[in-house]
Amino acid sequence: MFTTFREANEWLQSRLKFGIKPGLERMHVMMELLNHPERRPKYIHVAGTNGKGSTIAFLNEILQQAGYVVGTYTSPSLETIHERISVNGVPISDEEFIHLVNTVKPVAEKVEQTEFGAPTEFEVMTAMMFDYFGRVNIPDVVLLETGLGGTYDSTNIISPLISIITSIGHDHMGILGESLEEIASQKAGIIKSGVPVMTAVQASSLLSIIEKTAASKKARVYSLNKHFSILEQNERLIFRTPFHEYENVKLGLSGTHQRSNAILAVMAANYLTFYYSFQIERKHIKEGLEKTFWKGRFEQVSKDPTIVLDGAHNVEGVTALKETVRQSYPNRTVHVIFSAMKDKETKEMIDILSSFAHRIMFTSFANPRAKQAKALYDEADVKLKFYEEDWVQSIERMKQTLSHGDVLIITGSLYFIGEVRKLFVNN
Repeated sequence: MFTTFREANEWLQSRLKFGIKPGLERMHVMMELLNHPERRPKYIHVAGTNGKGSTIAFLNEILQQAGYVVGTYTSPSLETIHERISVNGVPISDEEFIHLVNTVKPVAEKVEQTEFGAPTEFEVMTAMMFDYFGRVNIPDVVLLETGLGGTYDSTNIISPLISIITSIGHDHMGILGESLEEIASQKAGIIKSGVPVMTAVQASSLLSIIEKTAASKKARVYSLNKHFSILEQNERLIFRTPFHEYENVKLGLSGTHQRSNAILAVMAANYLTFYYSFQIERKHIKEGLEKTFWKGRFEQVSKDPTIVLDGAHNVEGVTALKETVRQSYPNRTVHVIFSAMKDKETKEMIDILSSFAHRIMFTSFANPRAKQAKALYDEADVKLKFYEEDWVQSIERMKQTLSHGDVLIITGSLYFIGEVRKLFVNN
């Protein structure tokens, strides 16, 4: 039995050596050994390449405004592993973490001796989450984010009230498939029989895959620009769903890409109200959207100089960042510090960053999957480029050379952004 958080977390992190192993067999066995805690809560299941966390953040705030107790399971953690399992935005405590590890550890070790092999770190963490929300602290609803894909994701053992697919893009292609169509099929794997699915996917070939999967399971599809929509009139946002129209909508998160995430949350809230008797009023939705905050998503952490953190960790994320920077700082010189994982499409990401950055500093951080700064530098076809392996030094070097009015964007891996955020928020 572990008695300290350090011991419990070291054991959990030791599971990383088992890597990523798609499949649900180990989860099903662990749930059976735990007496199926996953069957008790109500869930909203969220998959997608980008936008999962933001959609959950919007819906979490809306539900809290309406007085509900909301559990969330998100990944990766930005600053501490506790935040992956949270209630009303408050991460579990050290004591709760230790209790959950002590509960799941013997179960994981039993499964390790079976034909299915050792549960991974993510599978163990997911089992801890199910035990927490199913037995230790049962909320009114759990907002559940997939870790990877959908079909074989460890979270995909539940029957939710609603399924949400935010977007489909190029990410984790070595596991999910080389084409967007293959990736879409994996994301559509969260669709359950008779459970409505809401999506912001726009490409007809990808939406068709979602619709066909849903039709085979008699699940109704609600899609952006077909069943619900976003209008902009006189610089005011209007959200329309089959249930309501909301005028003068204000969002707490920056960037036009956040609009589709926000309306997915609104659509889900409306559906909960009309079909599951949740008491969510118009004011709860508007106040929730405006008050939503999501750490590390175009988050300004310094005013003088202006420094913004954004976890743009794939091509689609960097594309959205480009648009948000141009909207937010149209006449200012922008500088970028960038770090990423080895398995990302870094060359394409750098090309996008170079289209709006005056100069780019490449750096790295303490993670075995992190790409070295020099390797990123060598990939970059950028006139003003620099590299510094020590990310703290890279920030200091860049800050010293900023002119008045310049903007520094620190972006890339969410793990990197989590480390950087500690430097600014805790000091």
